[in-house]
Amino acid sequence: MGMTMTQKILAAHAGLDSVVPGQLIEADLDLVLGNDITGPVAIREMEKMNVEGVFDKDKIALVPDHFVPNKDIKSAQQSKCLREFARENEITNYFEVGEMGIEHALLPEKGLTVAGDVIIGADSHTCTYGALGAFSTGVGSTDMGAGMATGKAWFKVPAALRFNLIGKPSKWITGKDVILHIIGMIGVDGALYKSMEFTGEGIKHLTMDDRFTIANMAIEAGGKNGIFPVDEVTVAYMMEHSTREYTVYEADADAEYEEEYTIDLSVLRPTIAFPHLPENTKTIDEITEHIPIDQVVIGSCTNGRLDDLRYAAQVLKGRKVKKGLRCIIFPATQAIYLQAMEEGLIKIFIEAGAVVSTPTCGPCLGGYMGILADGERCVSTTNRNFVGRMGHETSEIYLASPAVAAASAVTGTISCPCQL
Repeated sequence: MGMTMTQKILAAHAGLDSVVPGQLIEADLDLVLGNDITGPVAIREMEKMNVEGVFDKDKIALVPDHFVPNKDIKSAQQSKCLREFARENEITNYFEVGEMGIEHALLPEKGLTVAGDVIIGADSHTCTYGALGAFSTGVGSTDMGAGMATGKAWFKVPAALRFNLIGKPSKWITGKDVILHIIGMIGVDGALYKSMEFTGEGIKHLTMDDRFTIANMAIEAGGKNGIFPVDEVTVAYMMEHSTREYTVYEADADAEYEEEYTIDLSVLRPTIAFPHLPENTKTIDEITEHIPIDQVVIGSCTNGRLDDLRYAAQVLKGRKVKKGLRCIIFPATQAIYLQAMEEGLIKIFIEAGAVVSTPTCGPCLGGYMGILADGERCVSTTNRNFVGRMGHETSEIYLASPAVAAASAVTGTISCPCQL
């Protein structure tokens, strides 16, 4: 029986000729990731193991990004724990405030993730790096601690779903619309502990930023990981950002998939996930009611990259955020922030009446810098819209692309740029 991309990567890292779905393996790790929430827990677990130091100071990344700059004493203590551990263990890839960014945008940008890697992170959206043809998945803090100590992790080899992407997306259709369409189609448990493998000629029309967004939200369909084949777009990105060697794995022609789906990108419409699950999707054409909103958030590990900011700027240029509405924009890394500044995007945002923040995960998880009050509604480019996710339990979150979010900020109701 042939193997999928994911199965080939896992077999290679386990030192095996082949693996099958459901098989338990121990695999070598190329990178272990933690942040200011999960990292301290992992550090305490690692201390219980009575090991001396980490397995490889170059293969651990620690990124304080959830509550930084620190919002209170507790978050400051969390960051201090991470900082001191990094110093004591001489961790190469520790990113302090000023050089940090949102972890899942920062690591590819720094060249730490490449095709063929096996990566674990104590954050559910670690699946982002599958956009580069890597196997990456979120784990608990205990597994992160064990990974930092040993450089290995146990996995159950996942079965796979295949998503064949065809056609060319029309204007304003982005990776966010693609993945929301898929989650709406298969549900939040439609890929439970499965590998979501994206194939097809339509991929050539997706930018790297589109692919990062799609892979990032594989977990929202229950996926163990999301993964794209390596093409010239992938290689160009890795050549620009990384000096590491990479390995290209291709699925066998007779690889087995539990289900196969064909998605025609040319017919997709701007898609919005209504409260309180990412599967609760509607296209812009299916929304007939007027839904007034109080806040718009553009950013996060899902949609804070440069393409996302450019889309938002195209919509906001020469327009104003509706009076009384809050529009908060978070570039995902310092480099993205700087490039957006050089391109004039930040000026467009501020002139439109938006506020621009340092990179942070804050509002996405209801941490800070964008908390919702009782009954408030938010259109957000983040990845989850669970009850109470961004604040009060009676608040509502509508997930959308940066273009839809920006248009909604202008009108004060859920809108797409084609309606302006």
